[in-house]
Amino acid sequence: MSGLIDIGVNLCDKSFARDLPKVMREAANAGVERMVVTGTTVRGSEASAALARQHPQVLWSTAGIHPHHAKDFDDAALHSLRQLAKRPEVVAIGECGLDYNRNFSPPADQRRCFEAQVELASELKMPLFLHERDARDDQIAILKRHRANFSKAVIHCFTGDEETLRSYLDIGLYIGITGWICDERRGLHLQKLVREIPLERMMLETDAPYLIPRTIRPRPKSRRNVPAHLPYVLTTVAKCLAMPEAEVIAATTATAVAFFGLDRNDKAPIEIPIGASKRH
Repeated sequence: MSGLIDIGVNLCDKSFARDLPKVMREAANAGVERMVVTGTTVRGSEASAALARQHPQVLWSTAGIHPHHAKDFDDAALHSLRQLAKRPEVVAIGECGLDYNRNFSPPADQRRCFEAQVELASELKMPLFLHERDARDDQIAILKRHRANFSKAVIHCFTGDEETLRSYLDIGLYIGITGWICDERRGLHLQKLVREIPLERMMLETDAPYLIPRTIRPRPKSRRNVPAHLPYVLTTVAKCLAMPEAEVIAATTATAVAFFGLDRNDKAPIEIPIGASKRH
């Protein structure tokens, strides 16, 4: 039986600095065999790619600029992402998108930064790893404008309502499910909506160190989420779908492998010294 794939984990977060080898061992022991490390800034994307390179066939990474950092986006940042995307371990552009919930960057800057990354993914024929909070209409408008050009996109950590889900599915997007679905306070709607997601377009993720599943018993003292907790997401999804966990693993793993191209290595590595790019 194929192991689990965590498609969104922030292993370069400072909370993992002291015990990352242990975190990775525990993930493997829990059946999480492969992970995609999220990049959210130029510097963070460089670090994620460097970590993935150290663990071939176990870790891959994304390269992108999160909407929170969109105000710092410029041509130099776009050039850095384009160079990072040439690395064989980098398998998607993102985390990118719009976040009108907090607006850490002005909406206009977010839209400019997001559209540039959609165009980059289209140019390079790479998947998109997307973020969206309270910005559905603008996000979908941008995606629709470029839908004929980019190949694939996944809405990471989907938490929206039925209308939002249908809007994303209608334009062919994939959906990432996190421990939000395990939250009895705010995730109950997802337990119903998950049945509407075709298995061939569903993937699982932890978004560690965030969104620890609230179904863990006994509840851990630490609120830090880890990739070893992905089976709790799996269990809840399988229960909602009334399917054996093994079938959900097989389906979501096959989807992730195909989406990110994890079974092939057809890009020549480009050496880029870590830290060579300025922080933008």
